[in-house]
This record gives sequence, C-alpha cells and structure tokens, in this order.
Amino acid sequence: MVAEAKRDVPAGQPKLKRRHIAAATIGNALEFYDFLTYAFFAIQIGHALFPSGNAYSSLMLSLATFGAGFVTRPIGALVIGAYSDRVGRKPAMVLCFTLIGVSIVAMALIPSYATIGIAAPILAVIARMAQGFSLGGEIGSNTAFLSEAASPETRGLVVSWQGASQFIALTAAGLVGVVLSAVMPEHLLDAYGWRVAFLLGATAIPFGLWLRVSLPETLHAPEPATAAAPVAEGSRLQQARRSWRIMALGVAALGAGTIGSYIFTYIVTYAQDTLHMKASAGFAAETVTNLVSIPVVLLGGWLSDRIGRWRVNVWGNLVYLLMIYPTFLWVSSERTAFALIAGMTALGIAAAFFQGSFYAALSESLPKSIRGAGFGTVYSLAIAVFGGTTQMVVTWLIHVTGSAMAPAWYLVGATAVGQIAVMLIRESAPAKIAPRGAPGLRLAAG
Repeated sequence: MVAEAKRDVPAGQPKLKRRHIAAATIGNALEFYDFLTYAFFAIQIGHALFPSGNAYSSLMLSLATFGAGFVTRPIGALVIGAYSDRVGRKPAMVLCFTLIGVSIVAMALIPSYATIGIAAPILAVIARMAQGFSLGGEIGSNTAFLSEAASPETRGLVVSWQGASQFIALTAAGLVGVVLSAVMPEHLLDAYGWRVAFLLGATAIPFGLWLRVSLPETLHAPEPATAAAPVAEGSRLQQARRSWRIMALGVAALGAGTIGSYIFTYIVTYAQDTLHMKASAGFAAETVTNLVSIPVVLLGGWLSDRIGRWRVNVWGNLVYLLMIYPTFLWVSSERTAFALIAGMTALGIAAAFFQGSFYAALSESLPKSIRGAGFGTVYSLAIAVFGGTTQMVVTWLIHVTGSAMAPAWYLVGATAVGQIAVMLIRESAPAKIAPRGAPGLRLAAG
C-alpha cells in the first residue's frame, strides 16, 4: 500500500491516505463483484424473475437484462462525469456509490415472477439500467480522484489499485458462488441462494459511504508542474475535441483489454462446453488467475512510476500478445486441469501487468476539467461495445469453426489493435517528462 508519509505534498494538494484509496476503489470492486455474481447465477436469476416455461428463453432473458446495464454506462459517464468535472469528485463519488448500493439491493429483493408477474423482469431491467448509469460515472470520477490526489511519484501505483480492486472483487465473488453452490441444493439456489450472494456484496455499502463522505476534494487542487495533460483552455466541449486523439486511442486500448477480461471470465464455460472438462477446473483457473493478478497489477503501476508508462504499456502488452496463441494451443491440446490453470494464470499475469500502468497513463493525459467525463466515456464505450459482445462472438466463432482455438484468434486480433494504440500514446509519467514550461521539454518514449 502507498505510504501515508515520506513524501512532500504540494501546497493546496490534499494528503492521500490509505482510506482514501479504499474509498475510491470500493465502488469499482463492488461493480466487478456484482458482474461475476450475476454471471455465476444467471440461470437461477432467469428461473426466479422470468417466465420459466422454456429454460433457454429464461436464460436468454436473464442475460439480456444483464446487458441492459451496458447501454446506460456511456450516458452515466457523460452526465455524472461532467458533474464531477464541474462540482467535484467527492459529490459525484458519493452519488455513484449510493446509486450502486440501491441497485444491487433492489436486484436482490425483487419478488419472483411467480409472485408479481411481469413486474419482476421490468424491475430487474430498471435496476440493471440504473446500476449501469451509476457505474458509468463511477469509473471516471474515482480514477480522476486517485490521479489527482496521488503524488506525481506514486500516481501509477495509486491508480493501479483500480485494477487490483477488480481482481479482489472477482476472487471474492467466485469464492461466494462456489461456496453457495456447494452447500445449497439447486432448489434453494433458485429460491434465494443468488439473493444471498448479492446481499453479501451489499454489506460493503454502508462502509463505502462512510469512507466517501470523509474524502477530500481534488478538483480545485493545483495540478503538479509535471502534469502531462494539456492546459485547459476554452470550453469543455472544445477541450474534448482537442483531446480526440488520446480518447480514440484509449477506446482502442481499453476495448482490447475488455475483450481479454471477458474471455478470461468465459473460461469456466469454455472448459466445460469446448474442452469437455469439469467445471471445477475452470473455476480453479479463474480463481487462481484473479488471485495472482492482484500483486502483478500493482507491480505494473509501481514500475511505470519509475521507468515510464509507455515502456510498461508497450512491452507488457507485447509480451501478452505473443503469449496468447501458444498458450491456447497448449491448453486446447492437453485439455488437463494443470494446463488450463497454468496457461490461463500465465496469460492473466501478462495482461494484469499492462493494466496496472494504463489507467494512470490515460487519466493523466486528459485535461483536468474533462478528466472525469473523458475517462469515464472512454472506459464505458469500450465496456459497452466489447464487454457486452465478447462472449457471444467467441461462442459463435467456436460454433462456426468447430475449433477450440477460436477465442485465441479473436483475442490476438483485438490485442494487436491495442498494441498499435498503446504505441501511439505519448509518455505521461512525471518521472520521464520535464516540468511544464521547462526548456528542452521532450517525451522520454513513444
């Protein structure tokens, strides 16, 4: 964790504390806990909230409801992100976490279709859309806060806790799902087991709100002289237009990363349906990958503070790209639990290393006055376009080609596009660029 002392705090900049990092990342963590919980219990949710006469239709309606939240993410990114850029990071973060909390509790408590009929799926869709709206604003506001509250020398490490919180939450959600599935018979999982999983995540809501109301405000704190982002001039719309290049590259890079993340969460299904292995092997591979990725994503952020974001992004993503095809070839050929766990863990480590650096690079490359809306919109567009389609595309590719290597082909193509994007993003780490206005200003790399 980042030390609370042993660094100089510029005048007017709030001192970052451990609880501030926890406050900022707890919303992101709750998002990923909710995501995996819904995916894990999609069948049970379909049985409870949708007509159950046809099992396939029930599951598809459940998955469509899950996808409804992706539609409202870009809207939330623009609306709440702009609010954080005008009013402040703290009020936007409190608003987002309140909406997230209400949505996840509402999802857990919606009566079944058998009890209230068509109102059940309608309420479920509303809850998912409200949550998507809040999550769209959440990522931009809290990433902007972390980027602005951290010292220039530790920004990569501090912002990398965004990625670490995702893996922590995915690990927790996976363990909850496995335990509930092991101790509850199927009829109890259908009745209320999935609701218990959501409510366990909701226990973090009071703690998260308590942490967030005590946050300092960073919007009006002065930017360090080493900031890589251009000086804000003109209206926010004009600044957004001038920042189109970094935002377009951000969508490409995050889109590629999103495809990778959703393929990793597809591993349980892939292991069963394509490799014809036991579900336990898939769960083990996913859980081990998430656990190991926690320190790796922090290492990537820490290293980017010292050698630069560009080097970590470019070389880290290149190693990941080169590992994809041989890893899937080995896993699909061997079809053993060891190959699946070892291969996916190694691939996950490479992906996490890059992720630890990229959030900081994108955030500090945007003008402060559009950072919340800009980062949130880039992230939400990538999630909405690629997150909601990846598993369907991979399933279709496997079906059409009959090849277990289909996920590798899709992932290689996406990651190659991401590689070009990260190579075109200029260096932004304060350690590698001269202070703003200093003579001889030049980029260290990229």
